[in-house]
Amino acid sequence: MTRTPPPAANALLADSRPQARSDMLSLTLTRHRDSSLLDRCIAAACDALIGRQNSRGCWLFELEADCTIPSEYILMMHFMDEIDTQLEAKIATHLRARQAAHGGWPLYHNGDFDLSCTVKAYYALKIAGDSAQAPHMVRARTAILQHGGAARANVFTRIALALFGQLPWRGVPYIPVEIMLLPRWFPFHLDKVSYWSRTVMVPLLILCTRRPVAKNPRQVDIRELFTTAPEEERHYFRRKGFLAKAFLAFDHLGRMIDPLVPPPIRARATRRAEAWMLERLNGEDGLGAIFPAMVNALEALTILGYANEDPRRVAARRALQNLLVVKSSSAYCQPCVSPVWDTALACLAMQEVGSATATAAAVRGLDWLQSRQLLDEPGDWRIRRPDLRGGGWAFQYANSYYPDLDDTAVVAWAMHQAQDAAGYSQSLTRALDWLVGMQSSNGGFGSFDADNTHYYLNEIPFADHGALLDPPTSDVTARVVTALARVGRPEDQEALDRAIAYLRNEQESTGPWFGRWGTNYIYGTWSVLVAFAQAGVSKEDAAVRRAVDWLTARQNADGGWGESNDTYAHCALAVGKSPSTPYQSAWALLGLFAAGEAGSHVARCGVEYLVGTQQADGLWSDPNFTAPGFPRVFYLRYHGYCGYFPLWALAAYRNLTRLGTAH
Repeated sequence: MTRTPPPAANALLADSRPQARSDMLSLTLTRHRDSSLLDRCIAAACDALIGRQNSRGCWLFELEADCTIPSEYILMMHFMDEIDTQLEAKIATHLRARQAAHGGWPLYHNGDFDLSCTVKAYYALKIAGDSAQAPHMVRARTAILQHGGAARANVFTRIALALFGQLPWRGVPYIPVEIMLLPRWFPFHLDKVSYWSRTVMVPLLILCTRRPVAKNPRQVDIRELFTTAPEEERHYFRRKGFLAKAFLAFDHLGRMIDPLVPPPIRARATRRAEAWMLERLNGEDGLGAIFPAMVNALEALTILGYANEDPRRVAARRALQNLLVVKSSSAYCQPCVSPVWDTALACLAMQEVGSATATAAAVRGLDWLQSRQLLDEPGDWRIRRPDLRGGGWAFQYANSYYPDLDDTAVVAWAMHQAQDAAGYSQSLTRALDWLVGMQSSNGGFGSFDADNTHYYLNEIPFADHGALLDPPTSDVTARVVTALARVGRPEDQEALDRAIAYLRNEQESTGPWFGRWGTNYIYGTWSVLVAFAQAGVSKEDAAVRRAVDWLTARQNADGGWGESNDTYAHCALAVGKSPSTPYQSAWALLGLFAAGEAGSHVARCGVEYLVGTQQADGLWSDPNFTAPGFPRVFYLRYHGYCGYFPLWALAAYRNLTRLGTAH
């Protein structure tokens, strides 16, 4: 989408030189007679964002992933032989439009060729009716073969191909359903992996043990994507390192003894997996409220013999349909939905604006959030913290087994700074108690579990994505520190001290912090600088100054900041620059403000960039993917990030400069 600045900003664009434009903005924004320019920019963004709030009080923006998920949606319809031809055609249109110049499909906008995503997209298009000889299919096939063929795709892609009979089951890891019977002391146990791994794996254990063959009513194959015939291929696993090879040896041993597993034991394990899955099926919000787990659950229910009209199977199907974004000529499937996250962050932006209408919108959002708090519900986090009372929030509308610390900390932050914070005091107390109780032994905080740090499990054949675990991270820890420090309960001081020590230890030598859930070092650095400011860390602290220097050096000539998802695969690229984006510029500014730099030339240039790139509708837009789901494997585009983050930054700048607290 073309960025069209509002009329009020046109004067700022007359001279594109950063120094001249910054000086002009500085004069314009700090003199009372001209301060209405910034006011109008903020008002326009605020009105546009309030216009996106629904009648219940929450905000929900699209959450877009790469083409893997819409491809899998098409494959799922053919696995079940439940094909919506109109929907299939629209998803196919979406896939074709996102094929890159290199012939394949990337994991994010302007990303490199990704073999696994491209194999799935190619198969989805072919099974949807595209001719293998169509020019776009020829380009994709050529690129796939140049990268080693479909046999080199990742584990999840190979499992999908095995379910469609496109490669033998020896081409995927051995993951029998008997894993459900392993004791907790065993090197591998479900409780030792992340929530997303558990919810994906349990129904997958049933599928990979039963080994069903997709109905595939059109009988479409993709043998042309293999450099060696799949049944003759002998190198499906190419893991390096002693531990990885040792696990692979156990994998081979398991295959050898699999025929000896007594049927009663297999039946018992299947019942346990089925019961685990049904207990967490989560109605029309789906297992784990994430697409991969939901697809596996629906297919597992089908294989287990649940009738098409069974309420659980109906709900599982409906949960997947709820993730669809269907437009006039195209459609795609989201990996999940993000109403709690969107609402909490939008509330923070509204609170920063501070007008009567913005405050009222924030109250509506907080009241809705208060109704979503998870207090006494069962949850997998209780396995490690059985005596801890609940108090968290999930990311989605409903995901009661899996509240997360990041959402909970942001909601607590917004509730504490509400004008009527007393109305949220009980919710806030329960949230903080839960957060402190979920601290890991190293002082940091993970996303869904405490001490989920069995790193050796990332070497098992199933974990070629390297994202089996949920260890503490700087950004989540920083968010928890922000919430705890804002409230300032004496009983939380020890947890705060340990968390701050963890953050100090995690700082990169060049100054930034790694961003696990947002791209990337700009996100992590913003998060920690805000946390340090709330915790009373001096703005002259050496860690703060190193971070400020790093952010300052990353600023682009247009005044903004940008950072590519390439930094997750090639950390050295973090020292370079990428084209500016509105959301990353906002993060950088908010980090600088927290470090006392609101009055700096750097900050003024950044504000000018945001003012100059605001669209006529009051918001901002950018095609880049804003966050990793799993670094190097799966990325996301939060469409809301170009709404609430720039607004938040502009409002914060106005408040700091007008209050005389810019330094």
